[in-house]
Amino acid sequence: MAVMSRILDALSFGTRHKGGGGCCADGTQIDEKGLKKVIIVGTPNVGKSVVFNSLTGAHATVSNYPGTTVTVSRGKARMEGLELEVADTPGMYSFMPITEEERIARSMLFNEKPQAIVHVVDAKNLQRMLPLTLQLIEAGLPSILDLNMMDEAETSGIEIDVHRLEEELGIPVVATAAVSGRGMDLLRKRIVERVRCQCSTD
Repeated sequence: MAVMSRILDALSFGTRHKGGGGCCADGTQIDEKGLKKVIIVGTPNVGKSVVFNSLTGAHATVSNYPGTTVTVSRGKARMEGLELEVADTPGMYSFMPITEEERIARSMLFNEKPQAIVHVVDAKNLQRMLPLTLQLIEAGLPSILDLNMMDEAETSGIEIDVHRLEEELGIPVVATAAVSGRGMDLLRKRIVERVRCQCSTD
């Protein structure tokens, strides 16, 4: 796991909050029909709902996923003039589903074909949550890593080199504290860049 070792090394460097980060390395193309879709994923208790609410505001509904009793939040968001559909998945830990919630989250990722996926993690527990990030990348999904609860991580003495983490993962990485709104403007910018990005297959 040499890649994981290099990634974890980034935890011991100074915290930075800027960086570009690997746009469209997967070659995702834009669907010109209908709204572009953004899906939020992550384990429970990482602030996914706070991120979702910040992105969608009051433009959200909660309903059961078809054929199940599992609820899914969906809403609309306007970012830099682009109207997007945003969905908050049930909590998931990996692509190997154990619960119905995880099966639905996985199904949404692969069946709904989103233009951007925001993987929200607790910055204090990054090492435990990175395996799902790597699974998203290995699956070729258009991912963004959101290091949420960054304020709590810093209070705990945890430093993360965001720029180096971007370089190692090859995807955009954003540090946020969604409760206070810190970093959310940059997250919106990265989402728009990811959605608008059309990469050449040459």
